[in-house]
Amino acid sequence: MSGLLAGKRILVTGVLTESSIAFHTARLAQEEGAEVILTGFGRLSLVERIAKRLPKPAPVIELDVQNAEHLAGLPGRVAEQLGEGVGLDGVVHSIAFAPQDALGGNFLQTEWPSVATAVEVSAYSLKSLTMAVLPLLERRGGSVVGLTFDAQVAWPKYDWMGVSKAALEATSRYLARDLGGRNIRVNLVSAGPIKSMAARSIPGFEELADVWNTRAPIGWELTDPEPAARGVAALLSDWFPKTTGEIVHVDGGVHMMGA
Repeated sequence: MSGLLAGKRILVTGVLTESSIAFHTARLAQEEGAEVILTGFGRLSLVERIAKRLPKPAPVIELDVQNAEHLAGLPGRVAEQLGEGVGLDGVVHSIAFAPQDALGGNFLQTEWPSVATAVEVSAYSLKSLTMAVLPLLERRGGSVVGLTFDAQVAWPKYDWMGVSKAALEATSRYLARDLGGRNIRVNLVSAGPIKSMAARSIPGFEELADVWNTRAPIGWELTDPEPAARGVAALLSDWFPKTTGEIVHVDGGVHMMGA
């Protein structure tokens, strides 16, 4: 078998539709030789249908990152698919959620319970997911790759999800620090906006995304998740063996543009 990820075993979270970066990451991983397992939450039957549209059908494990029993049982569920004694080589964290009152220009009015949900699901889950599968990852080292949206600045309408992404970026650095001794790399891809189901849940998404129409020096296509997915696949591979705690921007260059 040949390919960038030949022989690797990758767990991909967050696949919900074919328009998602997570779906295209799973597709590319399979095309590059990896064995892929998906996780889904809520509409599991939908995830299972989407999984059948990959080059090879992939098993789907139910995972609610706020459910301690789901997290505790995840290594066993993965082992059922891979076989006992077989480890993971990579994990893709593509999980984010904020209640509606935490988005859309409501920043000053958002109450703590909604903020807490956004931070737990979108940031803390990088730690809880990684720790859940750590027994599988540390058998031969591996790569954890998460997806963020540039948290260096305040975006229109993004509000507490922006704060959660800043927390995600900090969490990835601390994980990289603490897991480096176990040969586990932790990095993020900071992707430009994609017209996915998650994006449609953000009030004012079009206003936010319009920035890319005028400020991306190399251009950006809102309907093309593949560039970001390729960034994730590259970080999952062995081509970045000493890169950890990094944020790779795949956003057409918007992150470095001034006014």
